[in-house]
Amino acid sequence: MFTTCINTLTGLVEFLEKIKLSATYTQPVKSLSNATIGGHTRHIIELFQCLINGYEAGIVNYDNRKRDTALENDAAFAIKAIENIQHKLLVPDKPLHIEVAIDNTVHHHILSNYKREVLYNLEHCIHHQALIKVALIEMKVNFVTEQFGVAASTLQYREQCAQ
Repeated sequence: MFTTCINTLTGLVEFLEKIKLSATYTQPVKSLSNATIGGHTRHIIELFQCLINGYEAGIVNYDNRKRDTALENDAAFAIKAIENIQHKLLVPDKPLHIEVAIDNTVHHHILSNYKREVLYNLEHCIHHQALIKVALIEMKVNFVTEQFGVAASTLQYREQCAQ
């Protein structure tokens, strides 16, 4: 699972390397409610950062993200953040409490564990990569592989169907 996660993040880095000097990263996309590829990239990064930053204390709150605009406006900065995540991702499994707020008032702690949250972040990353692919289609640019933004189980299913 960790290898798949790191490889998925590597695919994101490879994509960002291709577009880091173009306006594609910060261009609003109509089909994404005028969100940008940079905004989706920031969101991926910040959820991983929440997990890594909450690991030691054992409490993760995905709602308390930094919302760092540098991540969504500077692809090179985002690449460095992703590489940092990749270096810190492989740590032992342990119980975690996921802190969530309902209606901004009631805080709940949901018991989870590190591996489960890495898997959540992996699936979340793939989901946002799929949205990035939608943006690229609208912009009529192709900087990604066919596998970008596609879950491993879907890729396996497609391979089985092709045989």
